[in-house]
Amino acid sequence: MTDQLVSERTNEIEDVASFTARARAWLAENMPRQDPNATDFVHGHTDEEELARVARCRELQRLLFDGGLAGICVPKEYGGQGLTPAHQSALNLELVGYDYPAETQVPTFTPCMAVILEFGTDAQKRLHIPAILKGEEIWMQFLSEPSGGSDVAGAQTTAVRDGDEWVMNGSKIWTTGAWWADWGLCLARTNWDVPKHRGLSVFMLKIHQPGIEVHRIEMINGSKEFCQEFITDVRIPDADRIGDVDQGWTVGTRWMYHEKTVSGGSPYVTRRGGDRRGGSSSDSSRHLALARRANHLGDPRTKELVGEAFTGDLVGEVMTAWVARRIRTGELSDQAAGIIRLYGGTNAVRNSTIAFEVTGNAAVGWPEGDETRVGMSYVMRQSACIGGGTTEMSRNVISERVLGMPREQTRDKDIPFRDVPRSAPTR
Repeated sequence: MTDQLVSERTNEIEDVASFTARARAWLAENMPRQDPNATDFVHGHTDEEELARVARCRELQRLLFDGGLAGICVPKEYGGQGLTPAHQSALNLELVGYDYPAETQVPTFTPCMAVILEFGTDAQKRLHIPAILKGEEIWMQFLSEPSGGSDVAGAQTTAVRDGDEWVMNGSKIWTTGAWWADWGLCLARTNWDVPKHRGLSVFMLKIHQPGIEVHRIEMINGSKEFCQEFITDVRIPDADRIGDVDQGWTVGTRWMYHEKTVSGGSPYVTRRGGDRRGGSSSDSSRHLALARRANHLGDPRTKELVGEAFTGDLVGEVMTAWVARRIRTGELSDQAAGIIRLYGGTNAVRNSTIAFEVTGNAAVGWPEGDETRVGMSYVMRQSACIGGGTTEMSRNVISERVLGMPREQTRDKDIPFRDVPRSAPTR
């Protein structure tokens, strides 16, 4: 740690080469190696196995924190390292071959922690950011609602002020892992007498407390990772409000930006180089392994498919880095994150299809092993264009806010949200 101490005394940022060498030595001495047979922990595992992995992720996150490798781009006063995205990228590359808390990076670090860093009070940051970096708090986003679809601003979950507290009622849905998480970043309506975008506020919500029921949703592939939350008369201290009252869309706009970076480009997310768990792409080396097991390596069409997967991932990585860098320098609007989201979703769908085609009939027969996951992934492939903000919404954002095309017409722009026709909430 000598170089780090010297850089702190001189108020200088540790150079990337020195940081890389330090991270490489620390990882070799302290970090467990990656299990080559490990699979996505939310598919094909029991609840006990999933909870055990979550607990392991907390331990791994604490290990990184104690080693000075957590929160690379988080300011030092909140427990981070105060370094740059280049340092985070260097760490990601050094993590190849090691186990790390992949499954709890998103949405804890982005968008949730990113939003708290950007809009939270100093007290909120000092309370929650170090706990996140240590693995003590896992966060989810309470955003989508049963009646809202992709219309996030149409939130009907309501928070009514009562002195120094707020009383919240409503329902959120499609919250991945809410049953084992600790906190939620929640968008709620605090004013029904103004147009929908002007009457929203954002709150930090402790998930497991009286008044919150978490129901798990079983998907077609047997996964129960998604949850729906029913919120009844939950009292929230005003100190847990993020941003100004009725100005939640100001927070929400940046929230949507950070959500789009789950496909890559966030400086707050630690992910092993070439690993898109928590993102949208898949590792093209897996397609090669599938082709090898299926004895299709000599097939010209299979070679084309594997090459396509590799090229798609390579283009995605380069494009993501290019867009993210230009957003940071101000050359592109932060709305350009929609480009990352759109490519990530469509590339993930194509990769699932390629894996299915490479595997062949074995993926249809639902056998044991990786072929089962290929078939499941193919059936569920379109979810990559829904979670993390739909690709349809990203297309709108790109056309209107990046390319400057005419805005889509809306009939509720200047109407109090109370008077906007809507369907009844689903409970």
